[in-house]
Amino acid sequence: MAVRDRNPLNPRNPLNSSEPSSRSLCHNVHDVPDESPDIERELRTLEAELKRLEAEYNMYFAGRLPRPPWETRKRVEGMVKRIDRQYINNTGHRFRFSTLQSRYTAFVDLWDRGQRSRDEGRPGPFVQPRPVEERPAAKPAEKESRVVHVATFKDPLKEMDKLHELYDNLAEMRREAGQDAIPFHKFADLIKTQVDQMKKKGTGEVAFRVAMKDGKVAFTARSMKGGKEKT
Repeated sequence: MAVRDRNPLNPRNPLNSSEPSSRSLCHNVHDVPDESPDIERELRTLEAELKRLEAEYNMYFAGRLPRPPWETRKRVEGMVKRIDRQYINNTGHRFRFSTLQSRYTAFVDLWDRGQRSRDEGRPGPFVQPRPVEERPAAKPAEKESRVVHVATFKDPLKEMDKLHELYDNLAEMRREAGQDAIPFHKFADLIKTQVDQMKKKGTGEVAFRVAMKDGKVAFTARSMKGGKEKT
């Protein structure tokens, strides 16, 4: 009959072995989730639905829809939350989703601000341009040149208050000059595109200036170097 070695100092004693068992090898193994194969299709759908939502809100504030597009907004919000919970491995897909998510968040703030202004009877970012009154042509001596407003941006989507203020000043000057106001969503896209283009050239901040020159509105953008405008 074989006698089991119970000597704890015997290196052959199985109780004294330091090698892990096959079961312990499986303990801390975690599978990395794979990226959904449908993420490209979901991002395209989200982009299309977000554009539709923007258009419906513009129609609502212009008086062409009887109520806000709550159904479309709820659907877009659900899509954003669903994609946000997914694992996105592709860098391009992550950047694209982050851009769409930031755009949606910024416009939700704009839409809610416009709705509050409308409910309280105040002029808001979606106020319709007032009818242009005919004015006698100004004499050359009466024309003036002045800077109305200056604003600097690093990331317009994160500086919405400054963006609204710049838009309001530009809209007011255009009305004074007998010009129609630019829709806010197009104005925001213009500012973001201009900032992105100048940042690619090494500009950390971009200054936008609203001025009246010889009775006409002048809207310019200049890169900032060391806190000063680069001419």
